[in-house]
Amino acid sequence: MKIIEPYSGFEQGPIRPPSEAESLLVRITRNCPWNRCTFCPIYKGAKFSLRPVDHVLKDIDTVRFYVEAIEAAEKSGGTISRREIANLSANGGKVDMQALHAAYNFVANGMKSIFIQDGNSLIIKPDDIVRILLHLKGAFPKVERITSYARSHTIARISDENLGRMASAGLNRIHIGMESGSDKVLKMVKKGADKATQIAAGQKVKQAGIELSEYFMPGLGGKLLSRENALESADALNQINPDFIRLRTLAMPTATPLTEQFEGGTFDKMGEVDTVRELLLFLEKLAGIGSDVKSDHVLNLFPEVDGVLPDDKERMMQPLQEFLQLDPDEQIIFCIGRRTHRIARFSDLANPVQRGYALKMCSELGATIENFDDVIDSLMQQFI
Repeated sequence: MKIIEPYSGFEQGPIRPPSEAESLLVRITRNCPWNRCTFCPIYKGAKFSLRPVDHVLKDIDTVRFYVEAIEAAEKSGGTISRREIANLSANGGKVDMQALHAAYNFVANGMKSIFIQDGNSLIIKPDDIVRILLHLKGAFPKVERITSYARSHTIARISDENLGRMASAGLNRIHIGMESGSDKVLKMVKKGADKATQIAAGQKVKQAGIELSEYFMPGLGGKLLSRENALESADALNQINPDFIRLRTLAMPTATPLTEQFEGGTFDKMGEVDTVRELLLFLEKLAGIGSDVKSDHVLNLFPEVDGVLPDDKERMMQPLQEFLQLDPDEQIIFCIGRRTHRIARFSDLANPVQRGYALKMCSELGATIENFDDVIDSLMQQFI
């Protein structure tokens, strides 16, 4: 006998892209159905499940109820309390605080975007995702963007017709964690997709008229596969021509198989300088595409690697080239300054005040050429 899952209230998952910081988060699946990537700590030990569609629709209706109450209060020049919201609901029901908080954030940010969670929600039946999308559009008709994560392997198995139906129902951006275009790297980190699948999936999304964000992870191949990671990833993206290329420098959380491999001596992780060399090679090899490159994550050393290809390519490469020409002592000052938020951009290295703050941190941390990478590794743990 099938057990019917009871509705336990509005749900939100643990992650979303930085670009979706202002979005309403709507959870339609829990965790990740693959969950084997050796670099990812997010869902380890958690079981994947589909939320009943009716539960998702109830989440949407609950948020809509709170949104309408908040908007009505704002129009009258005031605010609305939890008690007033409870009294407005049927039977004077209990306030769903998580849904109310989501509604307040959604209204405060202009109700422009919605992000569908968790890690690979397009794995659900196409009819179900279309039903959810249409319900979202009906509840929030002024929303400009509805977005989701998806795995390349999943996208490759969705028919062009069904992907088109999703686009027509309102799905207009998909984030794919390509991470690497190298088959060797993808196999090593158990990504569950090869280069050909990554390319095919990306092209399918573009052909469906859906905006595409692809993620590249500098450093994922370690020292042994650094050059291949850069070259093969650039080649894959040149064939896809995504709307966005988002950089996510490799980090080493304590609870991942890749970290265990590093600590056991079977993964030779790169330091800051070698990672910059890899990123520069990657940028050099991007050609014939019009992607918007984004360094929109705290793990990235150079936030100024941000621009639209091909016009901004040289400008994006310049700070990396200048960094690699510095003496090692200067490289340490910049990296420690960036990782401790004393320096925001490469140009700040020439600012006497910010440079002074960075030098002070180098002294306090005891950073030297010999222990530089170890110091950086300990600092990076704060951002993971």
